[in-house]
Amino acid sequence: MAKRFTKKKENFICEHCSWAVSGTGYTNHCPKCLWSKHVDINPGDRDEECSGLMKPVDLYKEGQNWVLVHQCERCDIKKRNRISEDDDFDEVIRLSQEIADKKMKK
Repeated sequence: MAKRFTKKKENFICEHCSWAVSGTGYTNHCPKCLWSKHVDINPGDRDEECSGLMKPVDLYKEGQNWVLVHQCERCDIKKRNRISEDDDFDEVIRLSQEIADKKMKK
């Protein structure tokens, strides 16, 4: 089954940091803390019943884009999302340092 995308412009309150997020139709994580919520099977469909919070666990560059990897705290699924220009870049830097520190300790 091919992935399909459903654009949904929705505002929400981040369940991790309580930030009021203004959705753009492409928003899939909180721009303040970078956490997400496991609500989609295919982007924007809101068909996933899990609804677990998704922790940002990895960050890497793919071509010209930075990619954020979220892992669901309930079911452990991992999903990739591009960093948005609306994201708090200080938080992106903090997260990248945290991830690098964890990798160095392994």
